Amino acid sequence: MLQSLHVKNLALIDEAEVIFGEGLNILTGETGAGKSIIIGSINLALGAKADKELIRSGAEYALVELIFTVEEPKQIEAVQELELPMEDNQIILQRKIMQGRNVCKVCGETVTARQLKQLAEILIDIHGQHEHQSLLKPARQLEILDAYAGDKILSHKESLKELYRQYRQAAEELADNDMDEETRKREAALAEFEYQEITEANLKPGEDEEAEQIYQKLVNGQKIKEAAATAHALCGYEETGIGNSVGRALKEIRSVSSYDESLREFEQQLLDIDSLLNDYNRGMADYLSGLDFDAELFDRTERRLNLINHLKSKYGKTIEDILVYCDKAEQVLEKYRDYDAYRIELAKNADILKEKVLTACKKISDIRSRSAKALSKEMKKALVDLNFQDVAFEIQVSSSEEALTGNGYDKAAFMISTNTGEAPRELSQVASGGELSRIMLALKTVLADKDEIETLIFDEIDTGISGKTAWKVSEKMGILAGGHQLICITHLPQIAAMADKHFCIEKRVEDKRSVTGIRPLGEEESVEELARMLGGASITENVRNNAKEMKDLARNTKQN
Repeated sequence: MLQSLHVKNLALIDEAEVIFGEGLNILTGETGAGKSIIIGSINLALGAKADKELIRSGAEYALVELIFTVEEPKQIEAVQELELPMEDNQIILQRKIMQGRNVCKVCGETVTARQLKQLAEILIDIHGQHEHQSLLKPARQLEILDAYAGDKILSHKESLKELYRQYRQAAEELADNDMDEETRKREAALAEFEYQEITEANLKPGEDEEAEQIYQKLVNGQKIKEAAATAHALCGYEETGIGNSVGRALKEIRSVSSYDESLREFEQQLLDIDSLLNDYNRGMADYLSGLDFDAELFDRTERRLNLINHLKSKYGKTIEDILVYCDKAEQVLEKYRDYDAYRIELAKNADILKEKVLTACKKISDIRSRSAKALSKEMKKALVDLNFQDVAFEIQVSSSEEALTGNGYDKAAFMISTNTGEAPRELSQVASGGELSRIMLALKTVLADKDEIETLIFDEIDTGISGKTAWKVSEKMGILAGGHQLICITHLPQIAAMADKHFCIEKRVEDKRSVTGIRPLGEEESVEELARMLGGASITENVRNNAKEMKDLARNTKQN
């Protein structure tokens, strides 16, 4: 649920904060007061394109902040999958718009505009003229039908998606292996050459590292010998060697250790050092005796390394990579040894997978057809409740194997007739803007139990309606608000009367500048605002009574 909206330095808004409530939140105000800025600011916080011209004149930046509480388990899981932060089931969205750049944050962590839009799809559903127009698209209509089918279709669609992926892979493999005789022979010859070149090398994992160590030792043999000989001499028992000095030191300490018990420990330490030096000198002498240069070993090692590096330059960075390449070359050879049988097997596999895909599509199509009948029935009732007289509504599901995708092979078409005697036609051929908004509201009402998004925003829901129809729309919104948080901008008193929380948007002049503000209305103030919306140039007592009666009627409707 959207808890609050905070806006600063945006267009006509200096600074404003709105604390939304549960149920139906209504926003009203005079034409030109800035109602669209409020919904626009929410859109901005959710990742809509930001124009630097929106920054209030004289300000360095504009700021929009939304605070949501998330309690629906599936919503929490969806947010976690995006790996975005959430604190105590609360999400704080913040967008700072500056000249040349803007910064988006979620709970203090900077995110991209794309991540923000993904999060918005989980938290809120905004319905304006653009969203109503999306109803005209067949893809959107199929999406709505599947949402109505719910869990009945979900597992089948997941299964189909995987089957279709396997089928497409098999079909692409079959197409990639459609080649003429000359190309096939050329590919086979290349694979055979590569396979033989690698297998004849008789490579063993790790031998390149071992050979490299031997090669480096042989190449640097003289340098190693000189350094080792010098080290041996320095640590030896000649006059200038460390061993001779240690021996003399030991002799001196030993001559006086009997006079001072504490010197015994030093004597032992020198004995240990002398012993280590003896071991070191014997070992180094053995090492030096074996340092003779082996020309044959050097030549053999160099040639082996050259071969390995040559193969690496062609087939992979490591011996393991080269051996994997060899296996693939062998598989290619095996394929070309009986190419016709291989192609037959590929085609057979693709046909089997296609048959499985079509079977899955048929199951999904049957579910969609049954769901279409049920949804059509519920939609007709909802549309009648919204003052569509003599309405006919049906959803046609047509199938075509040529239209096969990972979502099935169906196309959904929402058909409607609003006049007696006229056959139902597609929405795009019949529905006006005002009718589309009511159809969208009917859908939302029917799908209310299946909709996991708690907060819905309706902008321009009252387009092209008035009188009794407006009251019917108001009633439907009251019903929908029973399970969702609704935020709605309206010009109609019939809809405003149904508000659980009523806000007034006003434009005033401060310090010779226009400023838009928003404030919650109490019961009496709400009645006064309804009277303003009902009345003309002046508000009479009769108009106020009419507004109060409308408010009472709305209250009774919600209670019933």
